[in-house]
Amino acid sequence: MKSVFSLIIIVFISLLTFGQHEPKSTPTIGKAKNIILLIGDGMGTSQIYAGMTAKEEPLNIEQFKVAGFSKTYSASNYITDSGAGGTAIATGYKTYNKAIGVDKDTISRKSILEYADEKGKATGLVATSQVTHATPASFIAHQKQRYMYEEIAEDFFKTDIDVFIGGGLDHFTKRKDSVDLTIKLREEKYQVVYHTDEFSRIKEGKLAGLLYDNAPPRYSEGRGEMLVKSTSKAIELLSQNENGFFLMVEGSQIDWGAHDNNTEYVVEEMIDFDNAVGIALEFAKQHGNTLVIVTADHETGGMGLNEGSLLTHEVKAGFTSGNHTSVMVPVFAYGPGSENFGGIQENTDLFFKMMNAFGFILDN
Repeated sequence: MKSVFSLIIIVFISLLTFGQHEPKSTPTIGKAKNIILLIGDGMGTSQIYAGMTAKEEPLNIEQFKVAGFSKTYSASNYITDSGAGGTAIATGYKTYNKAIGVDKDTISRKSILEYADEKGKATGLVATSQVTHATPASFIAHQKQRYMYEEIAEDFFKTDIDVFIGGGLDHFTKRKDSVDLTIKLREEKYQVVYHTDEFSRIKEGKLAGLLYDNAPPRYSEGRGEMLVKSTSKAIELLSQNENGFFLMVEGSQIDWGAHDNNTEYVVEEMIDFDNAVGIALEFAKQHGNTLVIVTADHETGGMGLNEGSLLTHEVKAGFTSGNHTSVMVPVFAYGPGSENFGGIQENTDLFFKMMNAFGFILDN
């Protein structure tokens, strides 16, 4: 009788305390061999839902089960630019607008790409902008000002990056110092290519894809499947490293379409970026050791969806600005360590969570 009474008391107490002490999840540490970080420049929730509305099939982004938000303000402004936003994600430091890979005191700060390189991992950058543009530059360069394109191009030689693909050839060849850096790239064993058609002959080794003299055109005006092809080739080459890899892929022109307040431009770039997300997800599903993160450096345009139809795939948007806005941006994650990316976080947190997923220790 006494034992039955005790059992009743235990059950009663359990019911009272149910849900009050939920077990805390243990963060995944050092379980990711590879990280693929995809940044939709200027991509907020409206840009994503515009893509969902316009595309007949679900976006690849809809497959993610872990989602959160990132606060994007910079050290100098309520509204960040891509330099400060990219640097925060790449290095874990808030900095002033237009900075590249330096903190608010202009001290160079090591990026996740540089940490990965030092640990023997393969590294890569892919963008639908110039490779010297603010976001990709934030992962490999250290300059006081984002428009120091020629100096940023020189910084590519200070890290043994394996693959970089985008525009910006002129910053390597038509320089004030008259130096042709593509010669130096070849001396450093890079296979330099100028069109995606040349990818098929590249089976291994280092690749510098300088596909456009300056900025690539928009998707519908000649760029086509460049981002998907470049993402696929980068993963193919980087994944040959037995130590793993880090790859950053930027859908740069979501931002440019939003700056223009051009809904059609935003939608086509959003879908193109999402197709690259699909390439990364497919690789991650085939290999259980790859963390995929999708986020943005900031939102652009203050885009609102004023009218649309999921049946006809039409969407009409309005914009509050021709520039960036301060709203939080989404964060999606898949793979080992993905559980750490949910909730509301600082953009700098993404760096530390990637470091954690790789099992890297900070220098100081």
